[in-house]
Amino acid sequence: MYSDKDIRAAVEAGVMPKQTANAFRDFIQQQRGGVLNQDQEYIPLVHGFNDIFVVIAAVIALAGLWTIGNTVSPLIGGGLVAVASWLLSEYFTRRRHMALPSIVLLVTALGGTLGGVIMQLLAMAVRPDIASGVAFIASSAVATAHWFRFRVPITLAAGVATVIGIIVSFLSTTWLLDSILIDLVIMTGGLVTFGIAMYWDASDVDRTSRRSDVAFWLHLLAAPLMIHPLFNVILGSDFEIGVTQAAATLVLYLVLSVVSLIIDRRALMVSALAYVIFIFSQVLTSVGLVDLGSAVMGLIVGAGLLLVSVFWHPLRSALVSKLPPALLNKLPSLQ
Repeated sequence: MYSDKDIRAAVEAGVMPKQTANAFRDFIQQQRGGVLNQDQEYIPLVHGFNDIFVVIAAVIALAGLWTIGNTVSPLIGGGLVAVASWLLSEYFTRRRHMALPSIVLLVTALGGTLGGVIMQLLAMAVRPDIASGVAFIASSAVATAHWFRFRVPITLAAGVATVIGIIVSFLSTTWLLDSILIDLVIMTGGLVTFGIAMYWDASDVDRTSRRSDVAFWLHLLAAPLMIHPLFNVILGSDFEIGVTQAAATLVLYLVLSVVSLIIDRRALMVSALAYVIFIFSQVLTSVGLVDLGSAVMGLIVGAGLLLVSVFWHPLRSALVSKLPPALLNKLPSLQ
């Protein structure tokens, strides 16, 4: 049995023309009474329980390495985790092409590097801002090497995150520590990340190759980077949450939802949900729903997102139909 991942790999290898792959997807979806696959933001993660089995085994083994290495020093512990993760990737990523283990092993490689370096430097009484900056530099180097070796789609987003971490860390070592400037840097990083994601999306509007997966992870990173500074502005220095803050949050999320519909990326909406739920649950708590505030907010948000999912195509069609033709060519086709 062939999966969509196999079809996409065949297209990338030149075995099957993209038009043939799209026609085959259309046929299968029509047979199953569904909609076109390209609109589903298909991200291959688990193709069988063996993926989960491998992840569980790898995490247990790497946790053991971390603990054993830490008896010598944090740098040894983190280094063992990073090296072991890389070696495991040589098999599970390059040879077996297992998506979920590949993602987890990238995270453990970067986490081992970041955690080992920063904990070692802190143990040596290095200033926290400098220690984090050096740790992010080391992680960025690992992410760069990992990308050129394995090409795991999430790697580019992880690399962008480490670069932003470097900038913020070293800004914190100077008089530029001002929180407003830090928020501005983070938001700029989010906008740049969103631009990079759109570049990758525009290079594969049919979403039949791995480039679409790269864009997905970049969008998932871009949203909180753009939204977090704006929520800091909404909340203000006193962190007071009222009707005004809730209204501003709602407007901000509606704007983000419109953008998500136009570019056909649900990841943008999902990665900003935590902020919306927090703000409105605090508002409900302030009016007396202390115990049920989060639950009521979760019910409202969940129901709203389900409605958006049901009416995604009509809503998107209404928005996209008003865009200029030049822009339409860079967006996924309407259903």
